[in-house]
Amino acid sequence: MNILRKSIIALCALMAFGTTAAQASGTDDESTKKIKLEKAYRFRVTLADKKQNPYSIKQPEKFLSAKALARRAKYKIAVDNYDLPITPKYIDALKNAGAKIHNMSKWNNTVVVETPDSLLCDKIKQLPFVSNVRHVWTAPDSVDAPNFANRQKEVTNRPDTLEQLYGKGFEQISQLNALRLHEAGFTGKGVTIAVLDGGFHNADCITAWRKEQILGTRNFVRPERSVYDELSHGMMVLSCIASRVPHSLIGTAPDASFYLIVCEDGESEQLVEEDNWCAAIEYADSIGADIATSSLGYTGFDHEWMDFPYHALDGQTELCSRSASLAASRGILVLNSAGNSGMGQWKKIGVPADAKDILAVGAVDETGENTFFSSIGNSADGRIKPDVMARGGYAAVLDTNGENAEANGTSFSCPILCGVTACLLQASPKSTPVQIIRALQSSGHNAAHPDNIFGYGIPDAWKAYESMKH
Repeated sequence: MNILRKSIIALCALMAFGTTAAQASGTDDESTKKIKLEKAYRFRVTLADKKQNPYSIKQPEKFLSAKALARRAKYKIAVDNYDLPITPKYIDALKNAGAKIHNMSKWNNTVVVETPDSLLCDKIKQLPFVSNVRHVWTAPDSVDAPNFANRQKEVTNRPDTLEQLYGKGFEQISQLNALRLHEAGFTGKGVTIAVLDGGFHNADCITAWRKEQILGTRNFVRPERSVYDELSHGMMVLSCIASRVPHSLIGTAPDASFYLIVCEDGESEQLVEEDNWCAAIEYADSIGADIATSSLGYTGFDHEWMDFPYHALDGQTELCSRSASLAASRGILVLNSAGNSGMGQWKKIGVPADAKDILAVGAVDETGENTFFSSIGNSADGRIKPDVMARGGYAAVLDTNGENAEANGTSFSCPILCGVTACLLQASPKSTPVQIIRALQSSGHNAAHPDNIFGYGIPDAWKAYESMKH
């Protein structure tokens, strides 16, 4: 059976109204030139141990930020061997063998290396500290030439002037009964959210949020490029949470702070994106993010031999699902889109939506009915998935010109709910991520009989808050 292949756009069913695909990406048009790429390969090298490591869990301040340590202390989470960096001598040995380091995951003890010589993997396999080598990426024959010129000229920042204070965002926040949180003064202030996505085109030029809210950026796909240069998906995701334009669009956590992290490769769909995602979530942990939201998911790839089977959706088989669960165990509240395969051949949730102790978010429309595209559960080991639902049908977002638009996808239900979790964390700072998850689940309209379509249903944010009061 051919499993549907999913790029970031296909997975999340991005359909922005009032904009073309070319406008959404800022790079795609009929005249786009192609660049031929040199042959190259990437391999995931799994290391056998962390021996000869100069770092020690007794001195975590040498490899974790003060904020990351404060989060662990807050939730009484011990620093353990997962947190230890990869042994530097092993990294040096891989470089000396002729490999270029693409990224790495200390939680999985893996290093992704790049080389033009596919036979180098045989040499790497012989290194005494290597337990496995897996092919995860082959360079495409050609890619679209980037076009970063004058992107600021696309931005008009023309807001709507609607009667309702929340503008286009009113329905999607009201559906979750989260206006009451804002009215009580809980708007995400003091909460740090890491947004893992594929690009934040023009987010630095759009005036819907304050520049000081963006604490930092990181690109794990092409580190030499700005996260603002290409792909609009992450910017639209951000707009669901961060927008603060009265009478036009107010998001669900307009006073939160953000790290914008690129881990999705728009040029191809290959297994290395799992590794990119793992590196991104570890970075979110290291800089002390409280919440991570990811509108990404993986099941099928450009090469069918990379595809995941249904039985892998158990929260522990696939690399980034394990990392999502590990992030949760470090005190990060993780949300991930359920996926948009409901009407497709795959139908099920993707990876890492199957992870344990995270929120997999499906999509409903304005009436509260599940959208036709929202992926279904359960997980392969029988857990309820999706966990909860939020507005993903004709969701209010911003386009790359800074103007209001509408889009479909669990890509947007996930950040809409993410903003609500930030408000809840502000309101109840002593609550653990798992306690917030359970409160949202139990407040869902389907909580009495959770299923594989709605999960626990549409949460009632105020009811969840009331249940969490300390």
